[in-house]
Amino acid sequence: MSLDKIMNEAISPWMKGDGPDSDIVLSSRIRLARNFKQYQFSTMQNEEEAKQIHELFKKKFINKAVGSFGEFGLLKMNELTPLQRRVLVEKHLISPNLAGTEYGACLLSESEHISVMLNEEDHIRIQCLFSGLQLSEALQSANQIDNWIEKEVEYAFDESLGYITSCPTNVGTGLRASVMIHLPGLVLTKRISRIIQVIQKLGLVVRGIYGEGSEALGNIFQVSNQMTLGKSEEDIIADLKSVIQQIIQQEKMARELIVQNSSIELEDKVYRSYGILANSRLIQSAEAANCLSDVRLGIDLGYIKGISRNILTELMVLTQPGILQQYAGGPLGPEERDYRRATLIRERLRIEKN
Repeated sequence: MSLDKIMNEAISPWMKGDGPDSDIVLSSRIRLARNFKQYQFSTMQNEEEAKQIHELFKKKFINKAVGSFGEFGLLKMNELTPLQRRVLVEKHLISPNLAGTEYGACLLSESEHISVMLNEEDHIRIQCLFSGLQLSEALQSANQIDNWIEKEVEYAFDESLGYITSCPTNVGTGLRASVMIHLPGLVLTKRISRIIQVIQKLGLVVRGIYGEGSEALGNIFQVSNQMTLGKSEEDIIADLKSVIQQIIQQEKMARELIVQNSSIELEDKVYRSYGILANSRLIQSAEAANCLSDVRLGIDLGYIKGISRNILTELMVLTQPGILQQYAGGPLGPEERDYRRATLIRERLRIEKN
């Protein structure tokens, strides 16, 4: 696994696939929180204990291959530049919390489907990413990695409570399942607030694209379970999948309603956003995300032809501040970022149309 490859290829291999319901569901993620019996929680550990965990993973897991994910490599946060850490966050390979730690590290698969975060809130957090609505498949892969690691270490586990984690909401299975979902129809029909309230009453959490505390840019929301104690992994997945399928139906109904009642207004909005993307010389990340959302909706509804939906997903990743600066070879000021973002979008759309 090459750091240069990770940094220079903004689109992870898992992003290139079209999973089920990919017109609305962008990705599925499974995260398993685990701690080692012999160490204090990461929030209390000292530098020596953190280094011991690094050495354990370096000895047992680096350059080893599991399943179809390729070999694993270890990235230590204190050996990466702030920009490199930001790129990993923007690619959803590590959390913002891990990026800010001094003793954190990441065991990353060659395919970038699997990321094992070390010394974050827990000793390890196994993350598996799939395109579209593939929660069961992601869980199966995460469990495969979990079993591989458990052959070499002893987890903190209680027969009554389950896996012991630093945050009480993760005690039990330690499972956090989440889905990234594009909901422009519900936003445009002003139904999104009511939908979010219903989701929260069902014990689920709605966040922005980078998790807790982040903004829902480009009408993209992250929906996940909250409590794990007393529920099996299968039940957690089944409950979340059921809710997501209902949200998908609500989004499709909202889109149909807009087409029936406000077709010309929606078409105008879509083409105005396309015009901005195709012609702007300066564009900020929030405006770009909203315009890309409009154009993606226009593609899904058949207003815009000759452009792949995947190009919009690609541009949502490529135009983030960290990845833009990585491509530029170093830090950029806000206006220079806006210029490069606009240029990248224009050129990519021109190539696609031709």
